[in-house]
Amino acid sequence: MEINKLVDLNSLRTAPKLSKFKVEKLLVELETNIFNADWITIGIMALCDKKAVETLQSISKKYSSIEFGNLDSLNADGSVFLKANQKTGNVFVRSENGLGEGILITCQYNEDSEESNTFGPLPLDFFS
Repeated sequence: MEINKLVDLNSLRTAPKLSKFKVEKLLVELETNIFNADWITIGIMALCDKKAVETLQSISKKYSSIEFGNLDSLNADGSVFLKANQKTGNVFVRSENGLGEGILITCQYNEDSEESNTFGPLPLDFFS
């Protein structure tokens, strides 16, 4: 399957490998959505808690307005799903088998008339 726009990722269960060119192209589209949102939630599917936390930190490193604390206390065994909410600063991680790998970004809005949109799965190294 050819990935040209963020919507092309919607049917995937795990993130595809993307060329640097594709990452740059998708990042432009994603940032337009992120910067227009009031806040985002981040879902990370990874093979272990350490990789999920590292991926979340790569997002915070790229965008100084997206910060999370107390990441050292997060742990779960085996494959995990991490969820982080930019608005509240809350981060949770749970063990969950059967997931693929990747990042899901959901753009959220204060107005109920604006519909939230989820993008991904993006590769775990997308923001590195």
